[in-house]
Amino acid sequence: MENNRPVIVAVGRTKFGEHYGKKPEKLIEEAWLAASNECNLERKELDTCYMSDYFLPVTNKLGLEEGFLSELTELHVPMEVTRSFSAALKTACHAIEAGVYSTALVGGIEKMTDRWDKIRDDLMLLEDPWSYYAGGTPEANHELLLREYIKKHGIAGEDLERLYCALAQVAVKNHANGAKNPYAQFQRKISLDTVLGPRKAANRSLGLFDYAPISDGATALILTNESVAKKLGVTPVYIYGYGSATDYLNYTARSELNHFVAGQLAMQGALNDSGLNVWDIRLWEIYDQSTMMEMVSLEDLGYCTAGSAWKSIDESYPHDKGCYVVDGKELYVNMNGGLKADGNPLGAAGGAQIYELFCQLTGKAEQRQVSLNGAAPKYGGMLEFEGFGTKAYVNILGRD
Repeated sequence: MENNRPVIVAVGRTKFGEHYGKKPEKLIEEAWLAASNECNLERKELDTCYMSDYFLPVTNKLGLEEGFLSELTELHVPMEVTRSFSAALKTACHAIEAGVYSTALVGGIEKMTDRWDKIRDDLMLLEDPWSYYAGGTPEANHELLLREYIKKHGIAGEDLERLYCALAQVAVKNHANGAKNPYAQFQRKISLDTVLGPRKAANRSLGLFDYAPISDGATALILTNESVAKKLGVTPVYIYGYGSATDYLNYTARSELNHFVAGQLAMQGALNDSGLNVWDIRLWEIYDQSTMMEMVSLEDLGYCTAGSAWKSIDESYPHDKGCYVVDGKELYVNMNGGLKADGNPLGAAGGAQIYELFCQLTGKAEQRQVSLNGAAPKYGGMLEFEGFGTKAYVNILGRD
């Protein structure tokens, strides 16, 4: 079934941010048209559609998203909805591999700012209902994760200050990358003082600039098999490996509180599926709902040993190459600005990660383009979470 290998032939997206004046259908249409124009594929050539969103029925009073998609595309093909973009993508991959369909639209859409008064409650219930009922905020678990990490690894004194500074460097790096991304919600650079100031004012370990924003936006990609890709005459990007794992919904009931077991297991599954090793992949899009999540994920993905990622981050930035340097090797993370600067429309966020990887692997990332040994990277990976590390997906993409 070699000809049924799933490949991505085009990607599209909107700018992330507050789109209160735009209806959801306009956002997803914009993302779809951008993707279809890239490979000259018309909607009548689609065999199926898979879309992801978390809150669209709540925020925009949509009863059945599949019907919404049918009206938008004027198609009656099979359509399904998932929560995360990675879940939609993998479902589409299975269908392509099985030979059931040859061309699929995978999309993500979220309009979170339409519900400012309730969205924070929704986010906390999504992450951990027990913390919500105890009076927790969407940021509470991130603070707890940081405290557990410090306790587990015995970090104190000067090292603790270096850790706090390393987390601030994550935000500075991602905003610098977001400044080069025309679709990013935040397109301005920030300084260490910008991050540290709000922390000090609030007397907290993490502050305003340590967290990703609430965002609206849409993303889309077109998935086909190799035969269709050759007919379209485009440079495809292959999905080399995939892994997924799940952990308890209640964060405080988990066996390990200083990192994400689900992310660790998903990475192992993706590496086994792809046949690659960790350092074959030096380009990553990581789900940084907070700076703490990006730091911990460097360990869960296998690039840093447990308790050491903050040191690698801290030591990477005196020279500020725009990447992490771990064991003398360059590791490029969140070149689009990550959720922190690019934005965080939940159902569409994973699509933005795929969008960035596709551009990087095909040499179309413009100012953000990574060069490894004088060429575009051959492989790239993405880590996407549902909830607060409750469910993890790792996708490894690459050129043939």
